[in-house]
Amino acid sequence: MSSLPDNIRKTLEVLLPKIRSQHQKSSKPIILGITGLQGSGKSTWASELVTILSKDHGLHTITVSLDDFYKTHDELVAQRDRDPNNNLYRTRGQPGTHDEQLAQKFLGSLKEYTGKGDLKIPSFDKSKYNGEGDRAPESKWPTISQKPDVVVFEGWCVGFQPVPQSFIEERHSLAKAGKLTVNTPANHQLPHLLEVNENLKRYCDAFMGPQHFDFFIHIDTDDLRNVYTWRLQQEHKMIEVKGSGMSNEQVRAFIDGYMPSYEIYLERLREGLFDDKGRMVRVVLDKERGVQKIEEL
Repeated sequence: MSSLPDNIRKTLEVLLPKIRSQHQKSSKPIILGITGLQGSGKSTWASELVTILSKDHGLHTITVSLDDFYKTHDELVAQRDRDPNNNLYRTRGQPGTHDEQLAQKFLGSLKEYTGKGDLKIPSFDKSKYNGEGDRAPESKWPTISQKPDVVVFEGWCVGFQPVPQSFIEERHSLAKAGKLTVNTPANHQLPHLLEVNENLKRYCDAFMGPQHFDFFIHIDTDDLRNVYTWRLQQEHKMIEVKGSGMSNEQVRAFIDGYMPSYEIYLERLREGLFDDKGRMVRVVLDKERGVQKIEEL
């Protein structure tokens, strides 16, 4: 099986000539979006991309995570308490649990940043409040003092785009009839799924739609059930190292929080994020997380 760096280099072969060409023409940082299923190794891909682009190709690269734009703990609790029946907002993660203004303002500043003075990158501390997390104090935010050539913006729902209400209604019905892969949309009320869609629409307008990216990588699989296997493997490895972690049931419940969005939004992303071909790569992983195929979209 190919090593992860080899897989990333193979993926970059498609995008690198275009990234180089754009870098020569424009002084603005190139925004490379990356999204991947839970347990697919998305965060590792993001950090490896930084290493390969910086060290092998001389492109100063940094990574920014959607997770660092979560609302404060108080705001997340208030949102959770507003509608106790909405299970999609019991924990952070869904569109609607991030500070959209903070994300829009920071990513706007980053695109205009010339390297003069320091630029602080927002940070979220997931260890606070017994794992519920809270925004880190600004004094602890990492800073950059050099203009990046490439910014890798990673997040589990980056690249998802809102769909018509009728599409969500259809998916909800199919899930109730047991006709989707995992059928998780059936576990939620239709208005709650529609609320996520409305939040996603605002996200895409403000900072996360195709117009905000230059290039994109999507780490995917042909069988969504693989996500449960991958995430369980990750948790078991962590328990070996740290001595504690989630039970198998807790891991399944954790994945179940993300699965409705996968079952609703992935279909569109698989067709391609951009109108023009060649700026996006879809990497399809098999059950062992080996690369099954690389598609240029």
